[in-house]
Amino acid sequence: MPISSSELAIVDRPKTNSRIFAHTRWDAVPVSAALLHCAYFFGMFYLFPRVPLWVMIILGFIYSVSISWNINGISHNFVHNPYFRSPLLNRLFSILESIIVGFSQIFYECIHMQHHKGNADRPGEQGETIDWISIYKHGDEGQAEHPFKYTFFSFFREDPKTVFKELKRKNPREAFWGVFELASFVTTFVVLGILDWRYICFLLPFYYFGHCLSYLNGYYRHYGGNPDEPIAWGVSTYDKLYNWTWFYNGYHAEHHFRPKVHWTRMQAFRDQIVDQQRAAGVRVIKPPHALGFLDPDLPRRKQSGARPMESEAVS
Repeated sequence: MPISSSELAIVDRPKTNSRIFAHTRWDAVPVSAALLHCAYFFGMFYLFPRVPLWVMIILGFIYSVSISWNINGISHNFVHNPYFRSPLLNRLFSILESIIVGFSQIFYECIHMQHHKGNADRPGEQGETIDWISIYKHGDEGQAEHPFKYTFFSFFREDPKTVFKELKRKNPREAFWGVFELASFVTTFVVLGILDWRYICFLLPFYYFGHCLSYLNGYYRHYGGNPDEPIAWGVSTYDKLYNWTWFYNGYHAEHHFRPKVHWTRMQAFRDQIVDQQRAAGVRVIKPPHALGFLDPDLPRRKQSGARPMESEAVS
């Protein structure tokens, strides 16, 4: 059933009288989570010389997961719906995110907006994709790349120069702030390395693995989707614990269909379009995206077009 623009506006834009938050006071939850992530990041440095190595290894793996959790939950929602009314608070939060995630939030926003332009598209006649991080970009014969390669190689394919040029073309001021954020996170890592070179040697593999987990999450948010059907661009999962802790990151088909829908309204929006989704064959997997390879109905890579959606609806 078609949805009018007025109906979409009701779902898209929550309103609040808060003087701090731009959309809803519920955004205090991801903001608080980011502050806890920051405390965890610097807490690891404090604990490094004080606890056994096996404890630090466990904390390191948690840190890796927290990078993907932040990028795909806190940071991602901030890109589409900045949390604060104040431009200054949004700027400071962006810098904070850059330091604890280890990559410029502004650069990430540019990459992510390009992702939404292409929506995990297949290579065109020139062999290029609009989406810089499309799972089809490095695949063979228009098929999705192998998940192992995409997960562990994508980190090294990132091209800050291309992102900077695009930012500078659009808004030189934002390009400056993007470089500032990159410098902020690099400076933080350098200072930690100066204070204890052994710690930074310990941290870097977990930092890399955390970004790999983010790419793994991104892979299964589109693998099995239909790049040619807007409502089926993404792949969704409705696991409740995953969505509660990752700020409704599971509603990815819905997100690509209407990127500005606030994370608190994802379930309501899905309820409005569920019949359209079924008709279009939107793919739904049972496990969280990062565990998408465990889905019992996982299509083969050479048959990774859209699949019929399961009949189970959001309760």
